[in-house]
Amino acid sequence: MTFGEKLKLHRTQMKMSQAELARRAGLGINTISNYEGGKTYPKDRQVYKTLAEILGVDADYIHNENDDFLSEAQARYGVRGKRQAEELLHDIDGLFSGGEMADEDMDEFMRAIQDSFWRAKEKNRKKFGRKGSRQDK
Repeated sequence: MTFGEKLKLHRTQMKMSQAELARRAGLGINTISNYEGGKTYPKDRQVYKTLAEILGVDADYIHNENDDFLSEAQARYGVRGKRQAEELLHDIDGLFSGGEMADEDMDEFMRAIQDSFWRAKEKNRKKFGRKGSRQDK
């Protein structure tokens, strides 16, 4: 479950509107809407903590490490880069769902894939320009 899905689930369980959550967290309603829709993620870990406290959940529970990866992908390479990163994570989820791999091995594998992704994106940026691939030109 993504950060946005968890946020919406716990907000609705508390019968709280997006506007109320936004007000209590000191955020804009569009920010909450974008979080729940998966369009953006908090850049500041304190936001996760604040939202978690309001919703009565653990901050580590609502924060996914993938959120940082997707946010960085969007910051570096725009919406297309974020979409490619989401597709990568989806494919990897399928690989991990078999349950055969030890947690430590899965963590190491994920780090290696992320590193490979960033190296390829940087190589493409240098070779094809800012957007990163021939399709973008």
